Amino acid sequence: MKGGVYSLLKAKYLVDQGSMKNWRFIIFLILVAMLMIANSHNYEQKLFRISELENEIKVLRATFVDRRSELMKLKMESTVAAKMQKRDIFPSQIPPKKIKVIKEKEKNTLAKLWE
Repeated sequence: MKGGVYSLLKAKYLVDQGSMKNWRFIIFLILVAMLMIANSHNYEQKLFRISELENEIKVLRATFVDRRSELMKLKMESTVAAKMQKRDIFPSQIPPKKIKVIKEKEKNTLAKLWE
């Protein structure tokens, strides 16, 4: 055991014969570690972007609700009437009436001949 730990500390496995297998494995481990670091970095960037977009959605939704409420107020009859009174245009006291247009039925050729 003492010789194993001592040789491990001296890194004899890197310079002995057949150490090429050990170097390949070490390089493989380094590449895998680099890929894991890059992947976690990419994942964190996406999380930050998602949180930014969620905040932007909240702001846009609040703006939309504000604009919609302003529009509802502007469309109210009382608001329109108040703005028109400034121009001396007043609402009508007589309610509007519905006009019905009745189309005459077209007569077929036989009915036209008998007239």
